[in-house]
Amino acid sequence: MTVFKTFLKVLNKAKAPIIMYTVFLIFFARFNMQTSDNSTNFVATKPDVLIINQDKEEGITKNLVDYISKNSNIIEIEESQDAIDDALFYRDVNYIIYIPNNYRQDFLAGKKPEIKIKSTGDYGSSLTEMMLERYIKVANIYQEDITLEEELINRINDTLEKETQVEITSKLDTTQLSKASFYYNFANYSILAGCVYVICLILSSFKEEKIAKRTIISSMNYKTHNRKLLLSNSLFAIILWGIYVILSFVLVGNIMFTMHGLVYIMNSFVFTMCALTLAFLIGNLVTNKNAINGIINVVALGSSFLCGAFVPMEWLPDSVLNIAHILPSYYYIKNNELLKGIEEINIETMNEIIINIGIILLFVIGFAIITNIISKKKRRIG
Repeated sequence: MTVFKTFLKVLNKAKAPIIMYTVFLIFFARFNMQTSDNSTNFVATKPDVLIINQDKEEGITKNLVDYISKNSNIIEIEESQDAIDDALFYRDVNYIIYIPNNYRQDFLAGKKPEIKIKSTGDYGSSLTEMMLERYIKVANIYQEDITLEEELINRINDTLEKETQVEITSKLDTTQLSKASFYYNFANYSILAGCVYVICLILSSFKEEKIAKRTIISSMNYKTHNRKLLLSNSLFAIILWGIYVILSFVLVGNIMFTMHGLVYIMNSFVFTMCALTLAFLIGNLVTNKNAINGIINVVALGSSFLCGAFVPMEWLPDSVLNIAHILPSYYYIKNNELLKGIEEINIETMNEIIINIGIILLFVIGFAIITNIISKKKRRIG
């Protein structure tokens, strides 16, 4: 009971940083979620096209112009080379189509006349190029078998008007899952920083000369003292994890009540145990309280940047991710990223996630073994 009371006193002194890490988590998670909400709306736009028709606007030529006009914004500018070049340079048009003289007669004669183009090379120009190529391809196919121009135009139009019906069968809520992934990714920093700061502070406090001497002369043996200290710190880590889980239900929403949410929670619990053992290891190595803030910057901030807690993994260079493989945070964050792309939770889809959790547990065992070895050596030296 004495150990636990001392633990609570030290923990009370460390409450300000814990609150700060939690505020960071709430602020950045909320900011990202609002950004995601604003960026999910898609507005379809038509490309801006300039058609320079050197042929008579009738028959197949008129039909081509009508098709392009229907699927784009036709821009009218002065037909001079300078004006055309300026329009492309300033992005007033995305695509310029040059229909050559006698295009209609040459096409109907099977000569397949060339239509020249100029483009800005952006998305709008690519879309127009697809439309133009589709029209020409369909028209060339029908021209080989149909001699009557009116029938040819009707067949072309009937084919181009056909649209494929797309049925979305996936029920995956990617927006909510992305929010959950970002929240738990950023929690990597908050969990690591909180555990390392508090546990290192507590262990260093118990190693102070006055407290250490009182512990030695007390009736409590060393193993009992360490066990109670370990249980007290484990209780803190679990409470900290529980607070962050509750916050995820508030900030992320209904997705946390699904199987995906349960896996996010399980993954974060295993990582919290890893952070706990890592903090114990660091606490046994470091006795200087002034060094704790520097350690947090190296451990919590460093692993968060390297492993994709702040910057998405897909944006990080391969060289950085290769280095990140030696850190437990990589496998924790990797699981969060995998979860947002899984439609149904089952053994098959969870295979890689289970492997990553197993790797995190190996880190837990490794940190615990190293801590015991260091503790035994220090006990012998003492």
